[in-house]
Amino acid sequence: MSTSTPIRDVMTTKVVTLRPDQSFEEAADLLAKRSIGAAPVIDGDGRVVGLLRDEDLIVSESNLHAPTWVNLFGVGVELPGAQKHFERELRRMVAATVQELMVTRYETAQPDDTLGDVAARMHDRDVTHMPVVDDDGRLVGIVARGDLVRRVAADT
Repeated sequence: MSTSTPIRDVMTTKVVTLRPDQSFEEAADLLAKRSIGAAPVIDGDGRVVGLLRDEDLIVSESNLHAPTWVNLFGVGVELPGAQKHFERELRRMVAATVQELMVTRYETAQPDDTLGDVAARMHDRDVTHMPVVDDDGRLVGIVARGDLVRRVAADT
């Protein structure tokens, strides 16, 4: 792999994107159907405003707690209010929008950044996906760790 290769030669240009107002359910379905681990969130002008990663969806779901039951003399007793709390959390999670779940601090690259530089930043900052943007912050592509691995495999 030539570390001086511009990232434009490696990035994916047909990027699956999300809107801030999309629901948790829509976003989860889209990531699952496309078998991707992250999608940039763009505004109406095509500027990247966030990144939604599958781990953000998992963390959201992990915050959902089932009602607490106590075994009292062999009888399961639900703690008062636990079911209502669970139902509120479930409604909140399903009603959540991409904007509420996305990260707003994320690494980006520019098309002329080198493969070596992007790979080093991804490794050093433990980043799995990096939107590629132009000078105005508009999305032009995305690079994932898998793209780097495929490039290395192709070059060997």
